[in-house]
Amino acid sequence: MVAIKRAYEPSSRKDGTRILVDRLWPRGLKKEETHVKKWMRELGPSNELRRSFGHDPKRWTEFRKRYLVELKHSEARSLIEELLKVARKGKLTLVYSAKDEEHNQAVVIKEVLDSKL
Repeated sequence: MVAIKRAYEPSSRKDGTRILVDRLWPRGLKKEETHVKKWMRELGPSNELRRSFGHDPKRWTEFRKRYLVELKHSEARSLIEELLKVARKGKLTLVYSAKDEEHNQAVVIKEVLDSKL
């Protein structure tokens, strides 16, 4: 099972393996506060895409389309495969820092993982 959760929400044992999928570290949080097993910064959207999206829900469709293309690059594909291995062994929680719970990269990554599981 794959879940998503904001980095600012308290971690739980029910989260399983927590992996941060942001290119930037969440503001104001120390590593030990996030309880993430791994930080896959390379899986986060490119700086160009992140800036053009600007967390504007009106730009979500274009962001999602462009981000799916980014996730097909070789480095991202290998990280997706790594996430799939974790998810097949137990619960995986993708951790992100965006305020918008419906329009962020973790939603897209979860969609990709769910389609492959």
